[in-house]
Amino acid sequence: MPNNDIMLMTNWNEYIQLSAGLISVVNPIGAIPTFMALTDTRTQEDKKRTAIVCACAVFMVLQVSLLAGEPILNFFSIGLPAFRVAGGILILLMGLSMLHAKLDGSRHTPEEHAESSEKESVAVVPLALPLLSGPGAISTTIVYGQMEHTWLHYLLMSAVILSVSLVVLIALLIAPKIARLLGQTGINIVTRVMGLILAAIAVEFITKGLSAIFPVLTGTL
Repeated sequence: MPNNDIMLMTNWNEYIQLSAGLISVVNPIGAIPTFMALTDTRTQEDKKRTAIVCACAVFMVLQVSLLAGEPILNFFSIGLPAFRVAGGILILLMGLSMLHAKLDGSRHTPEEHAESSEKESVAVVPLALPLLSGPGAISTTIVYGQMEHTWLHYLLMSAVILSVSLVVLIALLIAPKIARLLGQTGINIVTRVMGLILAAIAVEFITKGLSAIFPVLTGTL
């Protein structure tokens, strides 16, 4: 197999892994109980509309994070290694919370849940932001977005974000079926598995960030 084909396959594998990692961060399965609670009194048409708007909002938030990530970091004079470490710590805390089948406070607090239950529309706030495309998902998108600076990379990253948004849409559209199939115990198991994946992603972020900040650690990390 030519070297170019090997390199292309490696890149495709990286983006597939990126998709799996970002889906774990967004965790649409874990958001199903909240979605069902917030739309319990709505009609089927309203629930469908809420799911569509939510998925579109998730795509827009992550896409803006991808395109505006570098200018934001430059504006605040934040280096990517430092952002990797900070994002890794945030994702690690989320992962540890998910390992205990708990909803992390950085996503959605009880006060926000109580307030959102009274809102006419919950698709954008709090479902899309901060529940699904919250600080962890935004940090992950920015970090992955800065891996390369080519048009092909940004195009493939946009495809990854689109695929994640479609997963969110499908999960919310069939939320009642998933809830009946998995039950609360099944949802908790999926959440714990995604939490473990998140913890691994966080360790990788922190390790690469520290290696760049302290090159002397490269030989030991």
